[in-house]
Amino acid sequence: MSEYIELLDQLISTPSISREEGATASLMESFLRTHGVKVVNRLYNNVWAKTMAWDEAKPTLLLNAHHDTVKPNTAYTRDPFCPTHENGRIYGLGSNDDGASLVSLIATFLHFYHQELPFNLLLALTAEEEVTGINGSRALIPHLLSNLPSLNEKPIMGIVGEPTQMQCAIAERGLVVLDGVATGKAGHAARNEGINALYIALDDINRLRHFKFEKESGLLGPVKVTTTQINAGTQHNVVPAECRFVVDVRTTDAYTNEEVVQLLQSMTQSTLTPRSTHIRASAIDRQHPLVHTAEALNIPLFVSPTTSDQTQMPFPTIKMGPGDSARSHSADEWVGEQEILDGIDTYIAFINHLRNKYETLG
Repeated sequence: MSEYIELLDQLISTPSISREEGATASLMESFLRTHGVKVVNRLYNNVWAKTMAWDEAKPTLLLNAHHDTVKPNTAYTRDPFCPTHENGRIYGLGSNDDGASLVSLIATFLHFYHQELPFNLLLALTAEEEVTGINGSRALIPHLLSNLPSLNEKPIMGIVGEPTQMQCAIAERGLVVLDGVATGKAGHAARNEGINALYIALDDINRLRHFKFEKESGLLGPVKVTTTQINAGTQHNVVPAECRFVVDVRTTDAYTNEEVVQLLQSMTQSTLTPRSTHIRASAIDRQHPLVHTAEALNIPLFVSPTTSDQTQMPFPTIKMGPGDSARSHSADEWVGEQEILDGIDTYIAFINHLRNKYETLG
């Protein structure tokens, strides 16, 4: 497995900050071709490939991980772009998030590349995940669905590689960030003039804090609404005519993001404007073969508090990969070499068990 550890070293050494991943995309294209993948496709900085035995009559399993990183944490004590091996650990930016899953899924894809399976394997190595950019999975998934007609005709499912300690996330919350604006009328504070926009905002913030949504997700629980920023006023003796605030909304599969925005706007006087509505909650049916496979292999199931490229996939997915989410975006990020090796073994065992399940079902 040394070649995959070496690939991770190369990825760490090649800066791939979100929206600047061209070099790592080229690196992975070259690696796949060198290892016998005949057709490697690219859309922007997203790289994707199909196994040799692709059959449009079969369902498809998508293997996804991202190769972009956040900017280095300012508390780094090491060179973030210099892979360092110490005591079985690999230090470097992106080693844990998401390099470990990336190289493990590439190894898994190559392991099955020439094999006949009861389902297709589709490898998708995506960009801009950390910023949910328009040229990452938001572009690639619709492209795949449009250009591979069998994906719309046969079932498609996915494994999203993220650092979960190889536990299986069967759901994750979505996210909507709302920019609130309360509008009043300026006046002199000493003469009881004007309409205080700050008070309007505070009343609305209090309503948002105590609002209870009628529906609740069986997996993800209630929608969570938290006001995180507020700004108003220019000086002490002027009643503010405007107050701006920010609301962090963690959505569930009980409502669409658009429905959540509409409900919250209906109960507030302030104007609430979503920055976007495309980071959607994800949940998979507990009876899905992916979940049954995880259970059969005694892989723990959990609900993830973080978002990923799962939010862009309109088909059943699980999230599972080597590394630990607690290390993501931290200073002196690292992943264990053994975690990668165990991750590859688990992915291969997972697909083999899924293969047996599909072959049994005929």
